[in-house]
Amino acid sequence: MNQFSVPASATRRSPLRVATTLIAASVVAAGAAVALASSADAATTLGASAAASGRYFGAAVAANKLSDSTYVGILNREFNSVTPENEMKIDATEPSQGQFSYTNADRIVSHAKAQGMQVRGHTLAWHSQQPGWMQNMSGTALRNAMLNHVTQVATHYRGQLSAWDVVNEAFADGSSGARRDSNLQRTGNDWIEAAFRAARAADPAAKLCYNDYNTDDWSHAKTQAVYTMVRDFKSRGVPIDCVGFQSHFNSNSPYPSNYRTTLSSFAALGVDVAITELDIEGSGTAQATSYRNVVTDCIAVPRCIGITVWGIRDTDSWRSSGTPLLFDGSGNKKAAYTAALDALNGAPPTNPTTPPTTPPTTPPTSPPTSPPTTPPTGGGCTASVTLNQWNGGFTAAIRVTAGSAAVNGWAVTLTLPSGATVTNTWNAVAGGSSGTVRFANASYNPRIPAGGNTEFGFQGTGTGPSATPSCAAS
Repeated sequence: MNQFSVPASATRRSPLRVATTLIAASVVAAGAAVALASSADAATTLGASAAASGRYFGAAVAANKLSDSTYVGILNREFNSVTPENEMKIDATEPSQGQFSYTNADRIVSHAKAQGMQVRGHTLAWHSQQPGWMQNMSGTALRNAMLNHVTQVATHYRGQLSAWDVVNEAFADGSSGARRDSNLQRTGNDWIEAAFRAARAADPAAKLCYNDYNTDDWSHAKTQAVYTMVRDFKSRGVPIDCVGFQSHFNSNSPYPSNYRTTLSSFAALGVDVAITELDIEGSGTAQATSYRNVVTDCIAVPRCIGITVWGIRDTDSWRSSGTPLLFDGSGNKKAAYTAALDALNGAPPTNPTTPPTTPPTTPPTSPPTSPPTTPPTGGGCTASVTLNQWNGGFTAAIRVTAGSAAVNGWAVTLTLPSGATVTNTWNAVAGGSSGTVRFANASYNPRIPAGGNTEFGFQGTGTGPSATPSCAAS
């Protein structure tokens, strides 16, 4: 079906939120060479620099722009992760009930895989951009249709995506801290939990995320409401792995000074955090400073796994008049680009801060200046496996965790039971397909900060491995 060229976010938020932080800072001119005292061999692209600290730097991508040579040139050069803008949303993937369409989404996934990029899925369950047939449903029929949609779409992409935004924007704006009133919410307060459980069953290797906007400021009621939900889910074993912060900033909703507190507080619950739809309206020094602040805050939180900007050039943005992205309409690097790259290249070889060991239950009055640290013990790396077995096949998700020192390359070895064969691998390179198999890091994820982790997975036939894998670090 015909896809929109700008995300539905343009019509789903009121009022529009776009932000520049007016803080004076000196920024190197756009396009200039980067020279950093902290890194003698600083990376020269966003994706490569993010990968050096075990993270990704991605962009939202529209399938209909993959024929634009300038657009694709920047995408392939600068980014190591993509998120489809509209192509995986409900109206695009199930335009008629029970009839699924993946052509445009598959095109983006294929392009990303050919370039060695990871893909974040967006989104499985959402009150907006529902096709007409779903909008007209309610109650048990709607709940069952939603769960079937989650199952079918996640199964189609099983083993191909690094993460899913399982549920999007389920909380109301304002001071109430309440759930958003929607047709999905009216099926029962457990609908979010049900969606996450269905997604885990369908694609056990993907990280499952909750994603929302206006949750960047730790003092806001909406932020606290999402935090309470995530804390509850973790305490009850609901399968949630990450929280996405859209982070659309402008003068009406600027970058908050407690942004790092928000990221670290959620991370302390035992979930990864990601900046998923970043754009910052403005220009020049003010815009560049805000981008630098956001990237620096992510780097300071070990479980901040990556940043995605919502578009590539200003003209690709859903808020193009606010020139909110890192490249201008002609594809030239802006001052904001240089600021973001400087901040990425400023990441130390090991992250000095970790999330607080006891997450706050009430908003702090000011962000901590020196978050407490809990250094991990032991060097090298360890690996653990999560297995999803069915009759005749399996998927295995492997988590690789660094010890007290950063890892600059890793390899995991495990022995498959007799008759088992690896058929597909993601986020790693497999050496062999049966017997004792060695999986090495991919080109984009060799580095893991001290105490941090990364994940890869594989699919196979037969019976999956049950023994603890061995891990070697370099």
